[in-house]
Amino acid sequence: MMASKRSHLSSQISEWQKKADEHKKKQLINPFSDWEGASHRTKLQKDDPSYGRPVEGSTTELRGKQAGEHISGEIVELCRVISELGEPHSDKTYTITFGHLFDAYTKISNKLVGMLMRARKQGLVNFQGEMLYQRRDDNVVITCFRVPHLE
Repeated sequence: MMASKRSHLSSQISEWQKKADEHKKKQLINPFSDWEGASHRTKLQKDDPSYGRPVEGSTTELRGKQAGEHISGEIVELCRVISELGEPHSDKTYTITFGHLFDAYTKISNKLVGMLMRARKQGLVNFQGEMLYQRRDDNVVITCFRVPHLE
C-alpha cells in the first residue's frame, strides 16, 4: 500500500516538474520576461514574419483566429444589409447614405462605424472622410463594391 502512494506521489512530482520546465522554457524566450537567463533570447526584428504575432498553436492565436472569423462574418452581414437597403447600380455596386444605414443597422449591431472602417480597409466599401458620425454625416454616401455572399 505504501509503495502505491509513493508511486502516485512520484508521478505527481514528475508531472509538476515537467510543467515547471515548460513554463521556464517559455519565459526564457518571452521578450518581456524578467527571468534570469532570459538575456540569451533572440532579439525581436520588425522584419520577422512572426513579429507581433502570437506563438503558433497557442490559445492566444486560436482566440485571434476566432475573433477574425467573427468580424469577417459581421462584415459580410454589413455588406448584405447595404445590398438589401441600398440602391443598386449597373456596375454591381450599391450605395446608401450613412443616416439610412445607421438607422437600420443599429438594430443589428452597435459596431457600425468600426465595421465600415474595417470593410473599407478590405476594399469592400468606400466613403468620404476618416470617420463617420451620427447626424453630422447622415448624408455621406457609402458605396459597397462587393457583396461577399453574392460572389
